[in-house]
Amino acid sequence: MKSKFTLEINKPCSEKFSGFKKTELGGFCSSCQKEVIDFTGWSSQEIINYFNNNSNQKTCGRFNDYQLGSYVEPTKPNRLNYFKGIGVACLSLFSFGISNAQKENTPTEIVAQKLKNQKNTKPQNTFVVKGVVSDEAGPLPGVSIHLQGTTIGTETNFDGEYEFPRQLKKGDVLIFSFVGMDSKKIIVENKETAATISMNVTLESYLCVIAGEVSIKKPFKSKKSFWKKKFKNEK
Repeated sequence: MKSKFTLEINKPCSEKFSGFKKTELGGFCSSCQKEVIDFTGWSSQEIINYFNNNSNQKTCGRFNDYQLGSYVEPTKPNRLNYFKGIGVACLSLFSFGISNAQKENTPTEIVAQKLKNQKNTKPQNTFVVKGVVSDEAGPLPGVSIHLQGTTIGTETNFDGEYEFPRQLKKGDVLIFSFVGMDSKKIIVENKETAATISMNVTLESYLCVIAGEVSIKKPFKSKKSFWKKKFKNEK
Protein backbone atom coordinates (compact mmCIF):
# COMPACT_ATOMS: atom_id res chain seq x y z
CA MET A 1 0.00 0.00 0.00
CA LYS A 2 1.20 3.52 -0.81
CA SER A 3 2.30 5.77 2.07
CA LYS A 4 0.57 9.16 1.77
CA PHE A 5 0.73 12.23 3.99
CA THR A 6 0.48 16.02 3.81
CA LEU A 7 2.98 18.51 5.25
CA GLU A 8 1.80 21.90 6.52
CA ILE A 9 3.16 24.75 8.64
CA ASN A 10 0.22 26.35 10.46
CA LYS A 11 2.24 28.98 12.33
CA PRO A 12 5.31 30.19 10.35
CA CYS A 13 8.31 31.19 12.46
CA SER A 14 9.44 34.83 12.27
CA GLU A 15 13.06 34.13 13.33
CA LYS A 16 15.80 34.55 10.70
CA PHE A 17 17.36 31.23 9.70
CA SER A 18 20.62 32.97 8.73
CA GLY A 19 21.10 33.91 12.40
CA PHE A 20 20.79 30.32 13.66
CA LYS A 21 23.80 28.36 14.89
CA LYS A 22 24.56 25.78 12.18
CA THR A 23 23.84 22.11 12.88
CA GLU A 24 24.29 18.95 10.84
CA LEU A 25 20.76 19.12 9.40
CA GLY A 26 20.07 22.86 9.55
CA GLY A 27 20.28 25.38 12.37
CA PHE A 28 19.53 25.74 16.08
CA CYS A 29 16.93 28.34 17.09
CA SER A 30 17.89 29.88 20.45
CA SER A 31 14.40 31.41 20.78
CA CYS A 32 12.48 28.10 20.89
CA GLN A 33 15.49 25.93 21.79
CA LYS A 34 14.91 23.55 18.89
CA GLU A 35 16.81 22.38 15.83
CA VAL A 36 15.25 23.64 12.60
CA ILE A 37 15.93 21.17 9.77
CA ASP A 38 16.63 22.80 6.42
CA PHE A 39 14.61 20.81 3.85
CA THR A 40 15.00 23.38 1.05
CA GLY A 41 17.72 21.35 -0.69
CA TRP A 42 16.13 17.94 -0.12
CA SER A 43 14.49 15.82 -2.81
CA SER A 44 10.89 14.58 -2.47
CA GLN A 45 12.09 11.03 -1.75
CA GLU A 46 14.45 12.25 0.99
CA ILE A 47 11.58 14.15 2.64
CA ILE A 48 9.33 11.07 2.43
CA ASN A 49 12.02 8.88 4.00
CA TYR A 50 12.63 11.35 6.82
CA PHE A 51 8.99 11.69 7.90
CA ASN A 52 8.32 7.95 7.52
CA ASN A 53 11.19 7.32 9.96
CA ASN A 54 10.36 10.21 12.32
CA SER A 55 6.56 10.32 12.23
CA ASN A 56 6.23 10.12 16.03
CA GLN A 57 8.35 13.16 16.87
CA LYS A 58 7.78 16.88 16.43
CA THR A 59 9.84 18.49 13.68
CA CYS A 60 10.61 22.12 13.02
CA GLY A 61 11.57 22.63 9.39
CA ARG A 62 12.47 25.16 6.73
CA PHE A 63 10.82 24.56 3.34
CA ASN A 64 10.35 26.16 -0.04
CA ASP A 65 6.64 26.90 -0.42
CA TYR A 66 6.27 24.31 -3.22
CA GLN A 67 7.61 21.57 -0.91
CA LEU A 68 4.61 21.82 1.42
CA GLY A 69 1.73 19.63 0.33
CA SER A 70 0.94 15.97 -0.29
CA TYR A 71 3.53 13.24 -0.68
CA VAL A 72 2.97 9.70 -1.98
CA GLU A 73 5.51 6.87 -1.79
CA PRO A 74 6.26 5.78 -5.39
CA THR A 75 5.28 2.21 -6.27
CA LYS A 76 7.98 -0.33 -7.04
CA PRO A 77 8.30 -1.34 -10.71
CA ASN A 78 6.79 -4.75 -11.52
CA ARG A 79 8.52 -7.56 -13.39
CA LEU A 80 6.69 -6.76 -16.62
CA ASN A 81 8.23 -3.27 -16.68
CA TYR A 82 11.61 -4.87 -15.92
CA PHE A 83 11.42 -7.06 -19.03
CA LYS A 84 10.18 -4.11 -21.09
CA GLY A 85 13.28 -2.24 -19.97
CA ILE A 86 15.50 -5.10 -21.13
CA GLY A 87 13.76 -5.07 -24.52
CA VAL A 88 14.29 -1.32 -24.92
CA ALA A 89 17.96 -1.71 -23.95
CA CYS A 90 18.45 -4.44 -26.59
CA LEU A 91 16.84 -2.25 -29.26
CA SER A 92 19.10 0.64 -28.23
CA LEU A 93 22.20 -1.53 -28.54
CA PHE A 94 21.04 -2.73 -31.97
CA SER A 95 20.49 0.87 -33.12
CA PHE A 96 23.87 1.87 -31.71
CA GLY A 97 25.55 -0.92 -33.72
CA ILE A 98 23.88 0.27 -36.93
CA SER A 99 24.93 3.85 -36.21
CA ASN A 100 28.56 2.80 -35.67
CA ALA A 101 28.50 0.81 -38.91
CA GLN A 102 27.32 3.90 -40.78
CA LYS A 103 30.05 6.03 -39.19
CA GLU A 104 32.70 3.54 -40.31
CA ASN A 105 31.59 4.09 -43.92
CA THR A 106 32.39 7.84 -43.78
CA PRO A 107 34.48 8.77 -46.86
CA THR A 108 38.17 9.32 -46.09
CA GLU A 109 38.08 12.57 -48.07
CA ILE A 110 35.79 14.19 -45.48
CA VAL A 111 38.01 13.04 -42.59
CA ALA A 112 41.10 14.40 -44.34
CA GLN A 113 39.37 17.76 -44.87
CA LYS A 114 38.43 17.98 -41.17
CA LEU A 115 42.03 17.27 -40.13
CA LYS A 116 43.24 19.96 -42.48
CA ASN A 117 40.79 22.48 -41.01
CA GLN A 118 41.92 21.58 -37.47
CA LYS A 119 45.57 22.24 -38.39
CA ASN A 120 44.64 25.69 -39.71
CA THR A 121 42.84 26.66 -36.48
CA LYS A 122 44.98 28.80 -34.21
CA PRO A 123 45.07 27.64 -30.57
CA GLN A 124 43.47 29.98 -28.02
CA ASN A 125 44.66 30.66 -24.48
CA THR A 126 42.65 28.49 -22.09
CA PHE A 127 42.64 28.18 -18.32
CA VAL A 128 41.01 26.35 -15.39
CA VAL A 129 37.95 27.93 -13.72
CA LYS A 130 36.92 26.99 -10.19
CA GLY A 131 35.31 28.56 -7.15
CA VAL A 132 32.49 28.43 -4.59
CA VAL A 133 28.76 29.02 -5.07
CA SER A 134 26.79 30.35 -2.08
CA ASP A 135 23.43 31.76 -1.05
CA GLU A 136 22.54 33.92 1.95
CA ALA A 137 22.93 30.93 4.29
CA GLY A 138 26.36 29.82 3.06
CA PRO A 139 27.90 27.39 0.51
CA LEU A 140 25.31 25.79 -1.77
CA PRO A 141 25.69 22.11 -2.83
CA GLY A 142 24.14 20.71 -6.01
CA VAL A 143 24.26 23.88 -8.10
CA SER A 144 24.26 23.15 -11.84
CA ILE A 145 26.99 24.90 -13.85
CA HIS A 146 27.22 24.55 -17.62
CA LEU A 147 28.88 26.24 -20.55
CA GLN A 148 26.39 28.22 -22.64
CA GLY A 149 25.69 26.65 -26.03
CA THR A 150 27.01 23.22 -24.99
CA THR A 151 26.01 20.23 -22.85
CA ILE A 152 29.26 20.41 -20.86
CA GLY A 153 28.79 21.07 -17.17
CA THR A 154 29.29 20.10 -13.55
CA GLU A 155 27.77 20.53 -10.07
CA THR A 156 29.00 21.99 -6.80
CA ASN A 157 29.99 19.51 -4.10
CA PHE A 158 28.75 19.38 -0.49
CA ASP A 159 30.84 22.46 0.38
CA GLY A 160 29.58 24.46 -2.61
CA GLU A 161 32.90 24.05 -4.46
CA TYR A 162 33.30 23.38 -8.17
CA GLU A 163 35.95 23.04 -10.84
CA PHE A 164 34.76 23.18 -14.43
CA PRO A 165 35.59 19.88 -16.21
CA ARG A 166 37.34 21.49 -19.16
CA GLN A 167 39.53 24.54 -19.64
CA LEU A 168 37.76 27.72 -20.75
CA LYS A 169 38.76 30.83 -22.65
CA LYS A 170 38.06 34.52 -22.28
CA GLY A 171 34.51 35.36 -23.38
CA ASP A 172 32.97 31.97 -22.53
CA VAL A 173 29.68 32.19 -20.61
CA LEU A 174 28.92 29.99 -17.59
CA ILE A 175 25.32 29.54 -16.40
CA PHE A 176 24.73 28.85 -12.70
CA SER A 177 21.29 27.46 -11.80
CA PHE A 178 19.58 25.90 -8.79
CA VAL A 179 15.97 25.11 -7.89
CA GLY A 180 14.38 28.09 -6.17
CA MET A 181 17.21 30.45 -7.15
CA ASP A 182 17.57 33.03 -9.90
CA SER A 183 19.98 31.71 -12.55
CA LYS A 184 23.13 33.70 -13.26
CA LYS A 185 25.10 34.08 -16.48
CA ILE A 186 28.72 35.11 -15.99
CA ILE A 187 31.19 35.98 -18.74
CA VAL A 188 34.57 34.41 -18.09
CA GLU A 189 37.44 36.91 -17.85
CA ASN A 190 41.13 36.43 -17.16
CA LYS A 191 42.78 39.83 -16.88
CA GLU A 192 46.03 38.45 -15.46
CA THR A 193 46.24 35.52 -17.94
CA ALA A 194 46.62 33.06 -15.07
CA ALA A 195 46.54 29.28 -15.56
CA THR A 196 43.76 29.01 -12.96
CA ILE A 197 41.19 31.63 -11.98
CA SER A 198 38.77 31.69 -9.05
CA MET A 199 35.14 32.59 -9.76
CA ASN A 200 32.93 32.78 -6.65
CA VAL A 201 29.19 33.25 -7.23
CA THR A 202 26.26 34.16 -4.96
CA LEU A 203 22.74 33.09 -5.97
CA GLU A 204 19.57 34.75 -4.71
CA SER A 205 16.30 32.97 -3.90
CA TYR A 206 13.11 33.87 -5.77
CA LEU A 207 10.85 31.47 -3.85
CA CYS A 208 9.04 32.01 -0.58
CA VAL A 209 10.79 30.07 2.19
CA ILE A 210 8.65 29.06 5.19
CA ALA A 211 9.89 27.81 8.57
CA GLY A 212 8.02 26.49 11.59
CA GLU A 213 6.68 23.40 13.34
CA VAL A 214 5.58 20.80 10.77
CA SER A 215 2.04 19.45 10.87
CA ILE A 216 1.70 15.96 9.37
CA LYS A 217 -1.73 14.90 8.16
CA LYS A 218 -2.49 11.35 7.05
CA PRO A 219 -5.65 10.14 5.24
CA PHE A 220 -8.50 9.10 7.54
CA LYS A 221 -9.22 5.37 7.47
CA SER A 222 -12.67 4.38 8.73
CA LYS A 223 -12.96 1.17 10.75
CA LYS A 224 -15.35 -1.48 9.51
CA SER A 225 -18.45 -1.81 11.67
CA PHE A 226 -19.38 -4.98 13.53
CA TRP A 227 -22.33 -5.70 11.19
CA LYS A 228 -20.20 -5.26 8.04
CA LYS A 229 -17.64 -7.74 9.38
CA LYS A 230 -20.35 -10.21 10.39
CA PHE A 231 -22.09 -9.93 7.00
CA LYS A 232 -18.75 -10.55 5.22
CA ASN A 233 -17.98 -13.63 7.36
CA GLU A 234 -21.43 -15.13 6.70
CA LYS A 235 -20.75 -14.96 2.94
